[in-house]
Amino acid sequence: MVNLKGDERLDYLLAEERRIIQSPSVFAFSLDAVLLARFASLPLKKGSIIDLCSGNGVIPLLMSARTKVAITGVEIQERLYDMAIRSIEYNRLQHQISMVHGDLKDAPQLLGYEKHALVTCNPPYFLTPSDKELNRNEHLSIARHEICCTLEDCVRSSSQLLKQGGKAAFVHRPGRLLDLVTLMREYRLEPKRLRFVYPKQGKEANTILIEAIKDGAPDLKVLPPLYVYDDQDEYTSEVREILYGSGQ
Repeated sequence: MVNLKGDERLDYLLAEERRIIQSPSVFAFSLDAVLLARFASLPLKKGSIIDLCSGNGVIPLLMSARTKVAITGVEIQERLYDMAIRSIEYNRLQHQISMVHGDLKDAPQLLGYEKHALVTCNPPYFLTPSDKELNRNEHLSIARHEICCTLEDCVRSSSQLLKQGGKAAFVHRPGRLLDLVTLMREYRLEPKRLRFVYPKQGKEANTILIEAIKDGAPDLKVLPPLYVYDDQDEYTSEVREILYGSGQ
């Protein structure tokens, strides 16, 4: 049994055979989170993972199907933190996944400096909204806009959490790529893998996936493009496999 509150629902994470509590009025994960969870280079048996801006815990839940190491999500919004805790309990993953209700800027002090193998982050994409946008839905505004943290806060905390040679993986918008790379290098994170995600062929990229190594040598690899939809506006075979598993 699961205790759902208000307009919450229990959704499937299809490829990973897990379920997650979501709310259309508070938070529902997007494809970006699924792509980041698959893109990140996971430690399989040793080390630990920190997921910043964890929301309802979707990225830890997804990654837990592909690694046995401990995963900790950090989320500042109490409502989303509570949803994540209940999803973890429903999936009986308390032995592997834990959540911290707090500010990611405090995460290194809480979870340990230069200790972890991987940090993932799906940060707010947009600058501070207008009062009208904020008042419409505070939960969504905080998730989407740099209200509680900036991109620099996310990169700085990621670097402080990572041990030397640890990896940081981000998903963001192409318009912030240079900002992100500049900040990564400022905080000792050397970009190593970059992938552009396109809605379909012939369209501009609308998402980037980037992974850096702490104190790594310069050597950026640009991976093949990922197209979300084909000419029939159906998911491409690669995206179908990411979402639903092989054989779909």
